[in-house]
Amino acid sequence: MLNLVAGFQLPSRGRISLDGSPITGASADRGVVFQGDDALFPWLNGKDNVAFGLKMRGVQAPRRETIVDHYLNLVHLSAHADKYPGEMSGGMKQRIQIARVLANEPKVLLMDEPFGALDAQTRSKLQDDLVEIWMKTRKTIIFITHDIAEAIMLSDRIVLLSKGPGSRVSHVVDVDLERPRRRGDPRFGQIWETISELIEGEEVRA
Repeated sequence: MLNLVAGFQLPSRGRISLDGSPITGASADRGVVFQGDDALFPWLNGKDNVAFGLKMRGVQAPRRETIVDHYLNLVHLSAHADKYPGEMSGGMKQRIQIARVLANEPKVLLMDEPFGALDAQTRSKLQDDLVEIWMKTRKTIIFITHDIAEAIMLSDRIVLLSKGPGSRVSHVVDVDLERPRRRGDPRFGQIWETISELIEGEEVRA
């Protein structure tokens, strides 16, 4: 599904549109944050990684530097801008990926389990950071995850897909919890139980 929205693949039937325009291929209005940290260029430092897309688009150096500095500050990495990916933690690399995508001003962020390989503490911190970034930018974000708690922590709407190669949208759960959210909130637990039961039901049907 993410590949289809990104334009990396085309649908065999039906159509996908953004603001009324059909998606026919990859475009800068949809930025992808990948799961692995190997999406960064290891020969470029953090600042140059974030600037790469802008440079390819021909954005002049003074304007490019202003944009890069803004987004490095947004992901709390201004002090580490000169580090190369090999010198960064997994969490820092994912922040650089997010900054690089945001620097191109996409309408939609597509995030493919970006925190899945991180330790629990780093993952929790990046979830909080992502909510902060969303509140400041108000970008539409499609976030793929297999973690129910992560989905509840981040989402306004959770879309559950059925199991198997003929996967389809099975349920849509709206999350009306106020932010900031806490896992200890009884309502958080109720939503978790609801989603867990829906998933178990799909498993039985499959």
